[in-house]
Amino acid sequence: MTDPGISVVICVYTEDRWEDILAAVSSVRAQSYPALETLLVVDHNPVLLDRLAREYKEYEKGTAAGDVRVLANAGPRGLSAGRNTGIAASRGEVIAFLDDDAVAERDWLRRFAEGYADPRVMAVGGRTEPVWASGRRPAWFPEEFDWVVGCTYRGLPRGRVRVRNVLGGNASFRRTAFTAAGGFATGIGRDGDRRPLGCEETELCIRLTRARPDAVLLIDDRAVIHHRVPEAREHFAYFRTRAYAEGLSKALVAKSVGTDKGLESERRYATRVLPAGVARGLRDALLARPGGAGRAGAIVAGVLTAAGGYAMGSMRARRGGTTFSVVRIEGDAVNGPGTPAEGDAVRDPGPSSEGELV
Repeated sequence: MTDPGISVVICVYTEDRWEDILAAVSSVRAQSYPALETLLVVDHNPVLLDRLAREYKEYEKGTAAGDVRVLANAGPRGLSAGRNTGIAASRGEVIAFLDDDAVAERDWLRRFAEGYADPRVMAVGGRTEPVWASGRRPAWFPEEFDWVVGCTYRGLPRGRVRVRNVLGGNASFRRTAFTAAGGFATGIGRDGDRRPLGCEETELCIRLTRARPDAVLLIDDRAVIHHRVPEAREHFAYFRTRAYAEGLSKALVAKSVGTDKGLESERRYATRVLPAGVARGLRDALLARPGGAGRAGAIVAGVLTAAGGYAMGSMRARRGGTTFSVVRIEGDAVNGPGTPAEGDAVRDPGPSSEGELV
């Protein structure tokens, strides 16, 4: 495929992020590789839906390049169903996803498009940089745990690399990926401001490579977005809550796809990346550098907390737990739930994957 048309989906849920949403849309409209359209999918918030529809009324023509369309989430509450709504309504050969509190650099979509020159490529993700509300990274916050705030973390390979899974807030998929594997699973992933679960993109990517064993998934660190980290997420209480929720989520993924695939990348992360991070923190402490001991301690605490979440989620899954469902997406419709996968959320740290240079 050359010069694929790209639809951009931004899922939104709260008026508290109004200025962030406008900035996200503006960054898409300023791309050097123009988007075919931008779809704002509103998650069960009629007030926000109406306000955005009025804001972008003049852009909502439905056919012209660069349109902004505002849609209501047609599925259950949550990020996965919102993304599925956007996929079903989109017209592009490629569908890209951008967080509602992030802005994309000018060549973001161009880097994605370049990846699809290889017909085997089914997904391309990018690099997500944190923008701290306080103006700087907290001294105690380890880069190895930047996934806690939805950003690219230390330990991922650099360049354009082949990976197990992309990270959902800065990712794109070929439309045929959803034809082959179905959409994002509902019952896993975020639901507004409730417990910050995740891993829906991990589960989708593993399901995709099972459906299409020849599929290639890439991360290109030149496809950059800047993700706002609110002040509340700069504190250890959120760090701990998010690490526990990641453990819960990974248990659900492992229940669905098996521990070999479900924890494949996490083993390298836990046995190589994190020990190196602890060693760096202790070295910095010995050299009297600010935050060294705190970073080492946070890594240890994050591992233990995520492992506790994984253990709890695994226990719930064995007892029957909850279920999640995969929908089929064909054309302009989301065609009902597929076979539910049993489980409940949990695991040990670090969402994405080891890669190889391509």
